[in-house]
Amino acid sequence: MKIMNAIVSRGWALILITALAIIGYVFEWPIGVLSAVLGIILLMGLITAVVGAREKELEQASQRLRQLAGYFCRRFMGDSSLSIFAIIDSLFKTDNAKLWDWARACDMSQRVFNTWNASFTSRLEVDTRTGRFTIYVRSYLNELWLMSCLYYEFVQQFHEIAQKIALPAETLEQYHKFVVEYNSFVEQFRDSIGELKQIAGTEIEPPSVKAAQEVLTVPKKAEKEAVKDPRKGMIT
Repeated sequence: MKIMNAIVSRGWALILITALAIIGYVFEWPIGVLSAVLGIILLMGLITAVVGAREKELEQASQRLRQLAGYFCRRFMGDSSLSIFAIIDSLFKTDNAKLWDWARACDMSQRVFNTWNASFTSRLEVDTRTGRFTIYVRSYLNELWLMSCLYYEFVQQFHEIAQKIALPAETLEQYHKFVVEYNSFVEQFRDSIGELKQIAGTEIEPPSVKAAQEVLTVPKKAEKEAVKDPRKGMIT
């Protein structure tokens, strides 16, 4: 039954053309009229096949985006140990009061992100169950892109601090793990953006999603200058 349904839904044009050709031959229909009718049916079949293929590509691309969105929310948000906010919280282990102030400010931002993440995840699950995700794929793409861009600002700020001030080894190790996994997500997200741009004509450019940077070893002299020279805008 499934095979017959597939033939009827995908190969209806060929079936109809064959049937009409046989009937036309038996009843000796005019060649010109028969050719015109068969040509129109063939054209309609080709258009249907192209549209069906494009819808299939969009469905597959939407599924990959949905998986990436779920992965981002699950792995880098909320209470995950790989959340940049969890790494920032580890700065309270240092004896730098200004770092504490910055970490407290980030804690307020984390609450906003967690609320946003909860809403995003809830809508994602509902639209996945109801099969409406593909319909709203542009909206989800734009929202995930915006979320990742704002999220990256905290990643960048932490990286700038880590380049100038000596941080605990545990914090740097946790950040290194974060960079490896986050950059893997970035590469996949860029691929998904490029795919949807080609299929659905979305406007976001893949390079707009930034990768996290590794923390390089800071020379002791540069570290000393970073701590003592507040005119350069460095946290001390």
